[in-house]
Amino acid sequence: MTTTPTDDPADSPGTPRASASATVGVPGVPGAVGGAAELADAMTRAIKRIRRQTGWRLEPYGITPGQARALRTLAHVPGCETPDHAMRLSDLADKLHIAPRSATTVVDALEDAGLVERSPDPADRRAVRILLTEAGRAAVERIGQVRDEVAQEYFGEVSPADEEVLLRVLRSAEARFLAAGPPRRSASPDAAR
Repeated sequence: MTTTPTDDPADSPGTPRASASATVGVPGVPGAVGGAAELADAMTRAIKRIRRQTGWRLEPYGITPGQARALRTLAHVPGCETPDHAMRLSDLADKLHIAPRSATTVVDALEDAGLVERSPDPADRRAVRILLTEAGRAAVERIGQVRDEVAQEYFGEVSPADEEVLLRVLRSAEARFLAAGPPRRSASPDAAR
């Protein structure tokens, strides 16, 4: 297996973890001493580890991380258990940044598990609204517990002051990124040939 800065064999369960600062300050290691690229690599590793742990913990409940995101998104809609307030399938796809067909696949699985129900949109017969069931609400609670446990395990040794700084920095970076508008795609290096 070829490893990259984001593919760490220590991510598998039962594998001892290496020190997070193993390459910091190592002469000759590109990006080993700070910079935006190192920050991006560290964030990518953290996100992968957190997502992987969350996925493993959700497995016994039969919920995938993608399904968990959909359930949490639906649960954030006030009145998500009533047809008049439930989210449209197309809106769910937009919020999840996935294709409508992919959202349909996720909702199919959630409906099969009894976590959501489809209902015709009273305002548009062509549209479908997704209602969170009582079992779906219970699943959202379990998902929240799993997310809290995993986050606490990962960030448990980080001081509250450092958590605040990290959150402020990430929110600021996200706000600047969104304010700049969609990034332009550059031509591939092969296009110049």
